[in-house]
Amino acid sequence: MHEIPVFKPLITEQEINAATESLRIGWLGMGAAVGEFEQHLSDYLGLQDRHLVAVSTGHAALHLAMMLIEACPGDEIITPSFNNIADFQAILAVGATPVFCDIDERTLCIDLVKAEALITPRTKAIIVMDYDCCLADHDQAARLAEQYGIRIIHDAAHSLGSAYKGRKVGTFSDLCMFSFDPVKTITTIDGGALVVRSEAEKQVLHEMRLIGMGQPAAVMYENKRAWTYDVQRLGFRYHLANLHAAIGLVQLTKMPAITYSRQQTCKRYNEHFGRLPLVQVPHSDFNDVTPFLYYIRVPAEHRQPLRDYMKADGIDTGIHWQPGHYFALLKDMPRGKLEVTEQIASEILSLPLHSMMSEDDVLRVITSVTRYFEA
Repeated sequence: MHEIPVFKPLITEQEINAATESLRIGWLGMGAAVGEFEQHLSDYLGLQDRHLVAVSTGHAALHLAMMLIEACPGDEIITPSFNNIADFQAILAVGATPVFCDIDERTLCIDLVKAEALITPRTKAIIVMDYDCCLADHDQAARLAEQYGIRIIHDAAHSLGSAYKGRKVGTFSDLCMFSFDPVKTITTIDGGALVVRSEAEKQVLHEMRLIGMGQPAAVMYENKRAWTYDVQRLGFRYHLANLHAAIGLVQLTKMPAITYSRQQTCKRYNEHFGRLPLVQVPHSDFNDVTPFLYYIRVPAEHRQPLRDYMKADGIDTGIHWQPGHYFALLKDMPRGKLEVTEQIASEILSLPLHSMMSEDDVLRVITSVTRYFEA
């Protein structure tokens, strides 16, 4: 019997053929496929008054977002402690200070009432992250940004394809980042994107992602180079490669099927696990989201025994995440009260969720969890 991993990328002959063709073309850096990927992703999102820039990773997108808002030593960035380490490292990379905020127990996204209480004259931005299959309160985030004159960085690494009150994620935020790493809803092997509001910000990102070089993207998107250019700002090798973009282009064509299959699996999970007295399931009907992960909450004393039981059944599980204030690097950072975060951290458990997940694998996961708690 095969093992069922938590993550499983949807890779078919289409992606393999696209990668092979990209290698045959021989332009291995940033080129035409990157421009096409940006355009196709922008079209998929329905961007009208926003601009999208593809980069090498989701972390690169976060780091560039920090640089774009000119976060620096002395500035504070409010972030949920219940977040990925990439967000914290991006804050530290510009010398700013993360301020840890608690989360809402229903959505597991940042509690913006508690975030408002943490705003000081040093606050530069708030990171508002969508978690797994739930979206944050983006209307309240926008109100805080306007009231206090701060930036909002929307971490949408989990929510590509989702909609907030009828608006596609990526179309309404101040700054919005996506991740396309090996385990995300779609993958470019590694990759990310940052959506910004102005042409000027897009041009700055074009330079910063290419070690500061002012080579016009339009030239590189023809698989060419400009041999004379200026360098006006600090930059990094954060550009996306053609090979990765070629895979991403194929993945994008599958988004409707990916969304549907993930929604159906999550609905089945909720239907079955919601009947178990000791299990809490996500507060979602999954109709407006493309779920990245599926989680359950179980009493802390049951989490590791359940993981061991499922492992014996050949089913992997995950924990997303350890809170930031648990790490040695970050344990002394300023914070609000984090009671919900600490409770969730001891109860959360990620179950396998794949695009086009087989009926057999779905039933095995359902059966294993059910048998454990019925026993």
